[in-house]
Amino acid sequence: MSDNHERGLQVRREVMGDAFVDRALGNATEFSQPLQDFVNEHAWGGVWTRSGLPRATRSLITLAALTALKCPQELKGHVRGALNNGCTVEEIRETLLHCAVYAGVPASIDAFRAAQEVIEEHQNSASQS
Repeated sequence: MSDNHERGLQVRREVMGDAFVDRALGNATEFSQPLQDFVNEHAWGGVWTRSGLPRATRSLITLAALTALKCPQELKGHVRGALNNGCTVEEIRETLLHCAVYAGVPASIDAFRAAQEVIEEHQNSASQS
């Protein structure tokens, strides 16, 4: 494994959480394992490890891109990551609202639905702690 892969796996775990990463890697098949390796090395190890932007900013950009691409399932994981990176619920809401103008209202509606589910889970687990 390359240094980028190892650094990427570490950052991925820090942002997304061990359970998320373990599930993604555990569900990988012989067919899909190369994609997991690519994601760890290039997305997490090549981009998320760069020093030019703080992780919270990277999270909000990722939420905007996933909203525009209409990827609500992937967005859920990154809402958790954004919360882990210190983004506030208000920052997440404003990012998704901003996307309504540039990515379309239907895409933003789907993103709000996905985000709401994760935010409620996060708030419920925080209130039980």
